[in-house]
Amino acid sequence: MHHKANNKQIDTVITAVKNMGLTAKPIPGSQRTAIGVLGNKGYIDDLNIRDLPGVKEVIHVTKPYKMVSRDFHPRGTIIKVADVEIGEGKRPVVIAGPCAVESENQIVRTAVAVKRIGADLLRGGAFKPRTGPHTFQGLEKEGLRLLALAKKKTGLPIVTEVMTPENVSLVAKYADVLQVGTRNMQNFDLLKELGRISKPVLLKRGMSATIEEFLAAAEYIYSEGNHKVILCERGIRTFETATRNSLDLSVIPLINELSHLPVIIDPSHATGKRSLVPPMSKAALVAGANGIMVEVHPEPDKALSDGPQSLTIQGFEKLMREIGKLTSFLGY
Repeated sequence: MHHKANNKQIDTVITAVKNMGLTAKPIPGSQRTAIGVLGNKGYIDDLNIRDLPGVKEVIHVTKPYKMVSRDFHPRGTIIKVADVEIGEGKRPVVIAGPCAVESENQIVRTAVAVKRIGADLLRGGAFKPRTGPHTFQGLEKEGLRLLALAKKKTGLPIVTEVMTPENVSLVAKYADVLQVGTRNMQNFDLLKELGRISKPVLLKRGMSATIEEFLAAAEYIYSEGNHKVILCERGIRTFETATRNSLDLSVIPLINELSHLPVIIDPSHATGKRSLVPPMSKAALVAGANGIMVEVHPEPDKALSDGPQSLTIQGFEKLMREIGKLTSFLGY
């Protein structure tokens, strides 16, 4: 719609779209309202809407994702988590914490340390989807309680994973950002349920997902009404075994071309090696990532989950000093 379009003109377009047997999804922006036309099975004639008062332009989007595309929303989306802003033009954020919440001492100790060093958000898994059933599966609800305690002591917003649609409301009571892990990227019932809440969602790329599939998964959340979606590249599965996964840094500039959603990088899961986390973190920021999510543990050798890829407190402190210099150089 034109930036001067009034509510009556917007409502007229919405009615016209409905009369075509399609669904209209208006998204107000800072300067203008865009209206997504959904439900078509192929090309549609835009004659009934393109000349209506207030319409600036009709864009035919042929991708399987529409609402998360730059075609639909040219300006980058900024997502606010407490006082932290994530997105285009904003200082890259740092999300840090252990892979899994193991005890009160462990999570509080880590939270206090990463807060002191400069992290913006605290990560920690209460529910842990593991490859094998005999490994540590997380403390579940007790883990959520301990995350809330760590937040109370530090003020850091919480990022934690939700695995099932049934647990969305429970996790949303504790988390500031709900994470969808790689194994659940195409759990469409979960994505739809997350689309019905108002809290931000951090969506990880599936381990074998194409960019189109990744953005289509984000579309599931977006189309249900939740427009607070953060994308996360965490490495994909390839023939290579020297690293845990293959970190696809080309995803950052590519997604920035295709989508208005912010994108961050998880170098810990991508590489699986502590020594590789700092260089890949810095490389991601140079490539244009809106943030990084790194695993930090006070005693990685004793970690119940992903110790080899977790930074020590001292290692995280060193990384943050280097990131400070880098972001200054990049103009943040």
